[in-house]
Amino acid sequence: MKIIITGGSGYTGTLLTSELLSLGHKVMIIDTQWFGNIFKSGKNLIVKKADIRNLEGISFKGYDCVIHLANIANDPSVELSPNLSWDVNVLATKNLIEKSINDKIKQVIYASSGSVYGVKKEKNVTEELKLVPISVYNKTKMIAERIILSYGNKIKSHIIRPATVCGYSPIMRLDVTVNMFVHQAIKNKLITIFGGQQIRPNIHINDLIDVYKHFLFKPSLPSGFYNAGFENISLIDIAKKISSITSCKIKIKKEIDVRSYKQNSDKLISTGFKPKKGVEDAIYELKSYFLNSNVKNIDKCYRVNRMKKLGLK
Repeated sequence: MKIIITGGSGYTGTLLTSELLSLGHKVMIIDTQWFGNIFKSGKNLIVKKADIRNLEGISFKGYDCVIHLANIANDPSVELSPNLSWDVNVLATKNLIEKSINDKIKQVIYASSGSVYGVKKEKNVTEELKLVPISVYNKTKMIAERIILSYGNKIKSHIIRPATVCGYSPIMRLDVTVNMFVHQAIKNKLITIFGGQQIRPNIHINDLIDVYKHFLFKPSLPSGFYNAGFENISLIDIAKKISSITSCKIKIKKEIDVRSYKQNSDKLISTGFKPKKGVEDAIYELKSYFLNSNVKNIDKCYRVNRMKKLGLK
């Protein structure tokens, strides 16, 4: 297959690109490379250092699928520059879908977010529940979803709502819960959490890669939304897991982050998908990584810090 991956040089995109290349597929990456890049164009890979807001001169013709990962990710990054985030997450997505349709792309797989549900009291947060986004980031994701679905009669679409991702990637993120806590545990022998009772759904990065592959290789699966999160765990319980593995201490500060939500991924499971890894696997992998290597280009591991350094405000 021939696949386009926007954000293919990022935290998730790097592993997805590597996996698809290893399987013999042809890939074109479109990425600003704000947070790094490990790839060079080669036999089965084209690397475009480009912004999805300007795709002029890039042809999608001859490709089978677009996996759309590129976005301004997480609440703090979006709050840093709301206008940029609306441009990238929403307007650029609209243009991307229209270009995909014009160039005869058969399928789009979109990386949305499990946070679009907002704060929910329900124990089982399924795809049928009403979306009540509580941040600009959540809103941009929700609107982008609706834009993609509005073209449903012209292109096959699968919209994935991932939980908080954890685990090692060559392009690391240290501003997501498990990764950040493990880094604190190894570096400082101390994890600092705010509140702790907030619940977060989690997904191992390797499982998320498998989710994208699942829909890529089964394009006939029904279009629509699919939750992708398999462990709903409170922040304090995540910290305790890490503490038991790393022997670090835990410091609890007054709660300032009210976000608390769960995910039910039975719909995804019903399509035949089976998760293989979990939070504990990620903790052990990250512990080994942080103990055996220095994190390079540390500023690139934090989205907000990097965006400020690049002057993206």
